[in-house]
Amino acid sequence: MQQGPACGRHSFFRGCHPSVYSDEVEGSLSKLGDVVDVAACQAVWASALTSAWPSPPTWFHGDLAVANLLTLDGRLSAVIDFGTCGIGDPACDLVMAWTHFVGDERKVFREAVGLPDDTWRRARGWALWKALATVAGQPGPDPDGFQSRVLMHVLEDPVI
Repeated sequence: MQQGPACGRHSFFRGCHPSVYSDEVEGSLSKLGDVVDVAACQAVWASALTSAWPSPPTWFHGDLAVANLLTLDGRLSAVIDFGTCGIGDPACDLVMAWTHFVGDERKVFREAVGLPDDTWRRARGWALWKALATVAGQPGPDPDGFQSRVLMHVLEDPVI
C-alpha cells in the first residue's frame, strides 16, 4: 500500500482492515457519548470487524467521493485524486453508499458492485469510523454537519 506522509493517519491505512482505527472509534465514542447512540455505533463497528478480505489484495482508490468523480453528459468520464490509492481490501471504496447515495440508490449501487455482505459490513465500518472521527473533531471539524448526516445514514441503513 503506497501512502505518503502528507496523507495523515486518517488516510494512511485505507485498504487495510478497519480495525486499524479501533482506537479512534473508541476515542470518538467516549468523546461523543452524549451525542450519538453509542450502542448502535458499537454494534456496527463490531460487525465490521467480523471478517477480512478473503481474496488477493486488489486495487482501491481510497477516496472515492463525488468531488473525485468527473462526468460528461451524465456519465462517468474520469476518476481523479489518487493520493490514497493502493492495493488491499476494496471495502474502503464503498463508503459512497452512505456519503452520496440515498434510499434505493444504495441498493442499486450495492447490486452493481457485486461484492459479498462481509465486504459491505467492513465498508459500513469505514463510513462509521470516518463520520465519528470527523464529528469528534479528528482530523478536522464538521462545520456543515455532513459527517453527522453520514453517521445517521450508517446507523439507519446497513445496505445488506
